[in-house]
Amino acid sequence: MNIGTHGGSCGHSCCLRINNLTVTIGSQKILSNVNMHVHCGELVALIGPNGAGKSTLIKAILGQQEFEGVISFSAPGERNRKAKIGYVPQSPIFDPGDPVTVADLFACCMSKQPAFLGISKKMREKILCCMDRVNACDLIDKRVGTLSGGELQRVLLALALEPLPNILILDEPLSGVDVEGMQSLMDMLDQIRQEYDLSILMTTHDFSMLPTYANQVVLIEQKVISQGTPAEVLASNEFQDVFHRKGGV
Repeated sequence: MNIGTHGGSCGHSCCLRINNLTVTIGSQKILSNVNMHVHCGELVALIGPNGAGKSTLIKAILGQQEFEGVISFSAPGERNRKAKIGYVPQSPIFDPGDPVTVADLFACCMSKQPAFLGISKKMREKILCCMDRVNACDLIDKRVGTLSGGELQRVLLALALEPLPNILILDEPLSGVDVEGMQSLMDMLDQIRQEYDLSILMTTHDFSMLPTYANQVVLIEQKVISQGTPAEVLASNEFQDVFHRKGGV
């Protein structure tokens, strides 16, 4: 396993490169010789049927899964430094009856002081600054368990953007979000991508948004079987085989 920085032919313009990544768990090969290249400022959608290895690949990038191969990072102006990664997990479940508020959640993540001791004015102002990045300041005092799917995604996104990362990874951010909420969330991600020049890697089972928002689509099924623009991948024989002839989702 090798995780580090890289120069590569594109120098500082590349944030993430994956070379010949293979993951074997027990006797089962989950991923085989995966190669990907994510440039700064791009939104890359990772798609594939259930069990294709998307979540395993994300875990490998986050350093949570052993692998063979190389994952290398570089960031503009930060040669020889490991890129900062923001991560939004897939639909965590919170108890609607839990009294924990959005402010409490942020305080637990951003402060060494237990939230039950109270949140200082300075900390509240910092939380509001984070929430302002995702246009969600009005959610600060809501209980986390009562948030809608779209509201929860905004809160988790605000957490992932503090401190500002070079690469933002989202695992099924559109899951549990209604159509109107999907549009709003994708508009916001596009705005954040451009404003902060972030690379965004997201997994999704919703392909309707890809032509509008994705720079690149990577279709995997244990290995990369199609990669290119949304138009190229969605029209490919490989996509048709996986999602129509096989009925995969």
